[in-house]
Amino acid sequence: MEKLRIGIFFGGASREREVSFAGGRTVYDNLNKDLFEAVPLFVDPFGRFIKVDWQYVYKGSIRDFYPPAQFLPELPHGFQIYAESLHPDLELQVNMANAIGEIIAPETLSDHIDFAFLALHGVFGEDGSIQGLLEWYHIPYSGSGIFASALGMNKARQKDFQERAGLYVNQYQLIRRNQWVLGNDVDRQNLFRFLNVEFHEKFVIKPANQGSSLGVSILQHPDYDSFERAMDLALFRQKVYEHEWNAYSEEDKIAFIKTTCDIRSGLGLPVKLNGETIYMPDALLASLNQCFAAGDTDALLEALENETEIVVEEFLDGGEFSCIVVRDPLGNPTPVPPTGIIKKTELFDYRSKYLPGLSKKETPINAPAELVLEIKDACVALFEYFGFNTYARIDGFLTESGEVFLNDPNTTSGMMPSSFFFHQAAEIGLNPSQFLTFIIHQSLKERVQTHTFAEKSKAALQVLEAGLEPGEGKTETKKKIAVIMGGYSFERHISMESGRNIYEKLSSSSEYEPIPIFLTGGATDIQLYRLPVNYMLKDNADDIRDKILNPTENAMLDLFREEAENISWTYNSQGAVFKPEKIPFSTLPSLCEGVFIALHGRPGEDGTLQRELVKLGLYYNGSEASSAEITINKFVTNEKLREAGFLVADHCMVSKTEWSRDSAAIESDLIQRFGLPLIAKPADDGCSAAVRKVKSAQELHDFMRVIFRDGGSANEEMRAALQLTANEEFPFKEELLIEKFVEKGNAIKFLEVTGGMLTSREADGSLKYEIFEPSESLAETEILSLEEKFLAGEGQNITPSRFSTNAGEQARISTEVRNTLKRVAETLQVTGYCRIDAFVRILPDQTVETIIIEVNSLPGMTPATCIYHQAAINGYKPFDFIKEILNFGEQSKVAHA
Repeated sequence: MEKLRIGIFFGGASREREVSFAGGRTVYDNLNKDLFEAVPLFVDPFGRFIKVDWQYVYKGSIRDFYPPAQFLPELPHGFQIYAESLHPDLELQVNMANAIGEIIAPETLSDHIDFAFLALHGVFGEDGSIQGLLEWYHIPYSGSGIFASALGMNKARQKDFQERAGLYVNQYQLIRRNQWVLGNDVDRQNLFRFLNVEFHEKFVIKPANQGSSLGVSILQHPDYDSFERAMDLALFRQKVYEHEWNAYSEEDKIAFIKTTCDIRSGLGLPVKLNGETIYMPDALLASLNQCFAAGDTDALLEALENETEIVVEEFLDGGEFSCIVVRDPLGNPTPVPPTGIIKKTELFDYRSKYLPGLSKKETPINAPAELVLEIKDACVALFEYFGFNTYARIDGFLTESGEVFLNDPNTTSGMMPSSFFFHQAAEIGLNPSQFLTFIIHQSLKERVQTHTFAEKSKAALQVLEAGLEPGEGKTETKKKIAVIMGGYSFERHISMESGRNIYEKLSSSSEYEPIPIFLTGGATDIQLYRLPVNYMLKDNADDIRDKILNPTENAMLDLFREEAENISWTYNSQGAVFKPEKIPFSTLPSLCEGVFIALHGRPGEDGTLQRELVKLGLYYNGSEASSAEITINKFVTNEKLREAGFLVADHCMVSKTEWSRDSAAIESDLIQRFGLPLIAKPADDGCSAAVRKVKSAQELHDFMRVIFRDGGSANEEMRAALQLTANEEFPFKEELLIEKFVEKGNAIKFLEVTGGMLTSREADGSLKYEIFEPSESLAETEILSLEEKFLAGEGQNITPSRFSTNAGEQARISTEVRNTLKRVAETLQVTGYCRIDAFVRILPDQTVETIIIEVNSLPGMTPATCIYHQAAINGYKPFDFIKEILNFGEQSKVAHA
């Protein structure tokens, strides 16, 4: 059957490029493989279209592959850069692009693709630029046209249009860049006083052309200094003062540079320092030191990518919502159920939007029926007035007094797995693959209907509709695989991300039919629920559990679903199911032939589930129960490895009982044995839960009294003592693992690495280990954080690890490290697949020391996890990797039968 070639445009030059990159990967993974051929087109910051090798789609961050490692200079302090920091000339730009794929000239795009799916965000992606180029070359594309895209991008023009049409706009003021930058102190002070009066000392300051809450500040009863900082932030300017800089430690200065150079939290690079352009983070550090050493009292930093206009608007007391509006097959604007956003912080910022568990989405928004209908009508009215095509995401506020305001229509919605785009589509019965098919189909129909390059659109439409028609040979038998996700450990939210990712990769294939299963309860009361897709795409595990245990009927959901029936039935021929079903563990064999355990922590990684599945005759992923119950416990793992002659950090376990008897003596003994700093962490939790580099006796005492508390959440005093963030969970335990801090020592090279592996069966049934090239992990802070492991665009993993610049030495050291990891896996009898974390020291005599940190028998399988990068080097696409894992489980069942 002929397939449409779908060019997925992602990346770009904007500050939202990492969100675009992650969204492009989601689209690439979820396109129906029976209908479409996905063509990944990475847009670099210089505007080139690069048909990238597929392996780069699965990197965690753009910085993991671009600029390519061979073009990177030595960067001190773990600094990370984007390609524009290299200040590359034309030749270098071309060489970098050629290193990751094939440069596609705009005029030849139609030789490579039939349709452009736009996952680009920000300038040059959502503002009509790329839309205009595609129009010029007669290539049909997703979403809105040139004018509507430009209007949807600029918050200032949106406000103007809404005000003229009387469409749900709150009070606002527009301030041009020069009005602020070129104004004198008196002008600025007057502006501050005016805005304070105008908005009753409560207002929001935001850049006109940014998304993902970048550059946004909420001010309530501000002083002038906080107002000035917020205005500068919206224009991507920042003042640095001598007294602040000189008070910083060296570590503080490095942290400041990292934050400032980050395009999501700071100014990005290149940046101007008092008018001089600086491209590299280490150069910025040196220049600031020189600046203040010369006696300057302050310094001005300004991003080269800045803003021309600021929107200042009244602060609205109430709740935020977001609503996707689509055009149905008849061209009618149809809203899907609007989502209310329950924030744990005042600002729904980058982390809250994209890291699971930090906010809660409630669909539909919890409001009286008449207000939900008003939101629905308001979003449709704005969609029509702005002339949007196919779909748009419209954000707004519902105030405490019941007023509806709309403040940010987006013509390209975020497309990460937990985004509103897929979350709301699930509420009308469509999984991500089905919803993407709808978007492509409807975009083509609208291009044909509007006579925009109609011939090319008609041809593509005919191919797609032929594929959508039922016919012979399209009802192949698929393997049914239960994907068990969720759980009750501190890793439950990441488990949901892993499970959803596995489900989505299997569901878009022609070989598997995944069945999403949610596990909840406790150690003595495990409960399983078959999830409908609308539950599976809730924001986090707690939200899903609460909805399951406290079900409610919602007439408004029924209304939205009824209005969208002609969409859902067209793309989900099996019909939508919206309620979870509790299933006894014993009935799993009637649902599936195998299980993918996407749980992290207990009871998924400790052998409990594996034993039960064996009793039921079901195969599963990962190690057997006997191995899993060893690797779940870091102390037991370390002891077994040390006995076998492997290098591990010196370590010991401390019990709550021992510590309670004489905390001072225990703490003193630990410091005497291990020195400071030392590492403290739970023995059986992963995902960086409660892992601390402890630097002082007081910090050790605070840590131990909090982790050894008598249950419940840490109180405010405890949270303050450990400087926990607003959303950070902290476990309570009966035992605690203490380790000696592993340092560089006299090594000439010192790296933190993580290495994946895959096992298979030889013809004679014997076990074969395939050890991947390990990844080098670069942490922003002392401990690799949850965000750096799992949030798109955070952290950096270089694959393969950079052991040496000499090719021969690189190969030798890599082989030695991988052989060590293989022996670790064999010693622990790990099978299927796993991830092993380690430190690697390369000594002056070129001796290699590999110090094992931990072994994960069911590593995270989120979209950004680095085990996919490693598998890609060996030729496995993520789906192929997952398939091999399942195949091994099936073979093992046969071997043990």
